[in-house]
Amino acid sequence: MGIVSANMAVSLDLVGAGRDQSLEHPFGPHVGHRLHTWMLEHHEDSEAEIAGILQARAYIMGRHMFGPDRGDWDLDWQGWWGEEPPYHAPVFVLCSRPREPLVMAGGTTFHFVTDGPESALAQARETAGDGDVSIAGGVSTLNAYLAAEVVDELRLHVVPFTVGEGLRVFDGAGDLAWSPVSSRTTPHVTHLVYRRA
Repeated sequence: MGIVSANMAVSLDLVGAGRDQSLEHPFGPHVGHRLHTWMLEHHEDSEAEIAGILQARAYIMGRHMFGPDRGDWDLDWQGWWGEEPPYHAPVFVLCSRPREPLVMAGGTTFHFVTDGPESALAQARETAGDGDVSIAGGVSTLNAYLAAEVVDELRLHVVPFTVGEGLRVFDGAGDLAWSPVSSRTTPHVTHLVYRRA
């Protein structure tokens, strides 16, 4: 069996998303896209880390990471990533409202899980076989899995600015111990890797 990893871009004060997320402002109007310029505009400096994000054989994400809508599903919405999302693997979306699986180009299928994080993880592990499962986000989803102490490897991509308020990694996750594995710095981001102690 592979490991459960998690990747999260955060500010220096560990904010992974701002408040008031919407279609126009997926990470909140105060944060904008600043958390991901290292990936979108300077990807050549972090090719190994980006490849590491995409090596899992199954992914888990929260509904708010999948899309901006709340309440009933907008069935025309197929995610932020266009016709071919980057995952190329099954993605299990935590949600409270059922929806049929959404098959996309390139091997990505979004499965909508209504019976909780434990069920999503069990399905992802079964699908991944001996490969890794990745907690793709957002912050609340990551914190739930951190609190459950099932994340084996945490990869924080720390961008050099502070937000002041928002959704923070580790909020409500409890007393956790981690061992540092590696760190690497570019002009735009510091990549930190920890293993659960």
